[in-house]
Formats: sequence, C-alpha cells, structure tokens
Amino acid sequence: MSGAFPEGLAESFQPIIGAPVTIRPLRPEDMAIEREFVTGLSAETRHNRLLGGAIRITDEYLHRLTHLDWTREAALAAIVMLGDTETIIGVARYAIDAGGESCEFAVVIADAWQRRGIGKRMLAKLIDVARKRGLKRMYGDTLATNEGMLRLLRKLGFSLQRHPEDATLTRGILALG
Repeated sequence: MSGAFPEGLAESFQPIIGAPVTIRPLRPEDMAIEREFVTGLSAETRHNRLLGGAIRITDEYLHRLTHLDWTREAALAAIVMLGDTETIIGVARYAIDAGGESCEFAVVIADAWQRRGIGKRMLAKLIDVARKRGLKRMYGDTLATNEGMLRLLRKLGFSLQRHPEDATLTRGILALG
C-alpha cells in the first residue's frame, strides 16, 4: 500500500433490517474476504457493476483492489460480522483522474443487502472523503437500465447525463466544491 492510510474513516450503523454494519477503509489484509465478496455477487449485480463486461477474478485483480495508493484512490468496505468472521457486503471506491481535480466512483452492494440504505450511506461517505481531499467533481457511469443506481444518484444530488460515447450508459456527475 502506498500513500498515507486514512485515519478516522470507520463508522458503524444498524440498517433497517440486518446485522450492524461497519464502514471502514478497505485494507490489504482484506484480500480473502474481498474475493468472497466479488465471487459471491449474482450475475445481474456483476453485469451492472462491470457495465456488462466480465472480469476474471485473479489474485492480481484482487491485489489491485485491496492494495491502494491512498494519494490517488480510496475504497471503503461495508463489513458485517457473520459469526466470528468479517464479511464484506459492499464496496465504494473512487480513483482520481489524470487532471487531479475529479474522481470516478464505483459502488457495489451484495445482493442480499441491497435496498437497505447501505449503498446510499457508503456513497455519501465516499463523497465526504473526496470533498475533504479537495476534489472538485465526482462522476461515474452506470448502465442506463440500472434503475436502482440511477435513483440513488438522484437522491444524492448527482445530475444524470447520457454517456458521451455509449448510449447504453448514463453518467452521474456531482459538483463537490
């Protein structure tokens, strides 16, 4: 991991239904539970999150997801305790683009935990992290058919636009300044 590991990002809350959830930075030692999370997503959730594409879940891919350069990116994990085991039920992340003033975000919640406010809470926290870092804009692409994500973006104040290069995508844009 390079860049300064962020302090003070952890928070816990109780969703309407379900076990208490802790949102905290994703760490290198989370590689095994990140693998379980990613491989446990349904085909539909993977399709929505990966914009219709497929990614092989390799050790290299998981290493890239969990070993962050916190000066250029951020990733938050939503964690529940199932028995004595930490389980990831959601991840929200951003990467700062080449211009250094904007970031592209992504968020995915495990199927069994969707529609409980976890994605909204995670994306709101990620927005706060980006604002505190001094970023000016956050944006992300979602499939135009992913109504749940489009509703979430509207609730959080994102403007929605047709993607400039792909009519199957909608781009959500939020001014942070």
